[in-house]
Amino acid sequence: MPGEPQGSFGSSGTWTPKNKSRSTALADLFTLPHCLDDKALTVRAIIETPAGHRSKFDYDPESGLFALHGVLPAGMAFPMAFGFVPDTLAEDGDPIDIVVLADEDLPVGCLATVKLLGVIEACQTERDGKQNRNDRLIGRILESRMYADVHDLECLGRAMVGELTSFFETYNALKGKRFEVRAINDPARACALIAEASR
Repeated sequence: MPGEPQGSFGSSGTWTPKNKSRSTALADLFTLPHCLDDKALTVRAIIETPAGHRSKFDYDPESGLFALHGVLPAGMAFPMAFGFVPDTLAEDGDPIDIVVLADEDLPVGCLATVKLLGVIEACQTERDGKQNRNDRLIGRILESRMYADVHDLECLGRAMVGELTSFFETYNALKGKRFEVRAINDPARACALIAEASR
């Protein structure tokens, strides 16, 4: 009836719709097909945090929303859009991370087809000393005009790749973690890592 609540909040604060079938209409973005094309070197990515922003967002599959996870210190911001490749599971238990170069800001929750440029292969040491592989794929939006001639990390330039590695080293250090680069590799290696991590 009109005026009746259409659901309720549970003890954890999570909203449960009265009509359960309505909640299933939201797709779980973690399981969305990544549509990897190892010949075209393309894959789909979900953007969590836009470039140039201090606020870090993480996708929350329970609510289907993007939760504020943290804020970087003044003077520090994400150098590129940051997100994940859906339908993958990396060694750290999360989908594979990806940073995306774009002509303009990509909003939180944007689904983009990305041309893979390469990968920063890295090991991350947690506060408790536990180590996990935690690679960062690097790509550009497929439909880019400004970066249409960028096909790999060599085109992007050594200085830019160095800036990215420095960012992730500092970002992890702020959280008491260590980010160690093991290798910088090409788009084919990025494709292979996605294939290995596919659910």
